[in-house]
Amino acid sequence: MNRFILEKEVQQFIKANRERSPTEIALKKSPFPNVSSAELASQIDGWQRSVKKLPTWAYSEGIYYPDKINLEQCSSEHTALIKQTLISKGSRVIDLTGGFSVDSCYLAQEAHEVIHCELNEKLSEIVAYNATILRVPNLICKATDGIKFLEESDDNSFDYIYVDPSRRINQGKVFLLEDCEPNIVAHQDLFFRKSKYVISKLSPLLDISTALSSLKHVKFVYVISLDNDCKELLFIQERGYLGETKILAIRLFADQLQSFEFTYEEERATLSRFSLPKHYLFDPDVAINKAGAFKSIGKAFGLGKIHQHAHLYTSDTLYPEFPGRIFEIKQVLPYSVLKKNNPFSQANIAIRNFPEKVDVIRKKHKIKDGGKTYLFFTTDVNNQLIVIECNRIF
Repeated sequence: MNRFILEKEVQQFIKANRERSPTEIALKKSPFPNVSSAELASQIDGWQRSVKKLPTWAYSEGIYYPDKINLEQCSSEHTALIKQTLISKGSRVIDLTGGFSVDSCYLAQEAHEVIHCELNEKLSEIVAYNATILRVPNLICKATDGIKFLEESDDNSFDYIYVDPSRRINQGKVFLLEDCEPNIVAHQDLFFRKSKYVISKLSPLLDISTALSSLKHVKFVYVISLDNDCKELLFIQERGYLGETKILAIRLFADQLQSFEFTYEEERATLSRFSLPKHYLFDPDVAINKAGAFKSIGKAFGLGKIHQHAHLYTSDTLYPEFPGRIFEIKQVLPYSVLKKNNPFSQANIAIRNFPEKVDVIRKKHKIKDGGKTYLFFTTDVNNQLIVIECNRIF
């Protein structure tokens, strides 16, 4: 950590140039003897990456930004807010894999104390400094291995263990839970000796059922999306819990939050109702689909499903609270009609259980992207290829 970056003149320069290209800054001679052009560019790049993802950091004077990989891997403030609701006020928390501390800082707003463990000494120093700027005095930074620190702590030292296992090992990505670092499957007994609760942030690519077969005492699984992009899975384990796991799909969009709760037992016991397209079309958010609520969501809103594998729903009744996009259907065409006489020159195209890809459809039928019209290319309950023309209303 180069503390010359924190000098008033350097900070003024960064602020005055933060809208410029970091590459442009890096290629010019630095006006400061103790701060390189690359360092100036890195700070500007850090600010630009944080504006939408971490606005509290971006608009706090004097924040020191780490390497871009640390910003890429950290949580957004939107998802950190969800984690903040999962702990009790006044609790003691340890973050085993601290990183840039976004989650730790939000947990600290509820906790009595959060121990932030980070192997990277430089990053740990940056986090400790930023905690003073952000006025988070109960964030205690330890430049150490979180597992080792936990092993040396007394049993029941913490109320919550928070861990975000690294999915990058030896420059490559891993996808199995047991291959991540730390291996939370192997350390479960250790975790439950030291804490009653374990909160694990896992990859959205992870298969939930597979993880449930590896982890003990899972009380909740949170599937969190932001603007229809699945961001992370949270597994909440409670020592001794033997009940059924509750699945919560959390949709964050336009500063709003929608949630849908179900269990896999309920999902298995539910029968879908199938229907040809009616007046409204309902397209579930990615969190609903990732969670696997394919039948439960239809039952909850009394919707008909267009096809078993399409995951599109329909009704003559409008349900504005549905967690996903909602469309008014204008017409339904057999795909064969489009082959002979295409009436659409421009449209937003989506495919659901359809044999052709979007780019192939656009090229074949000369349909430009954009406009107010939405076309869903899918298969109906009679196994016929159809095109649903609609306008989005929510």
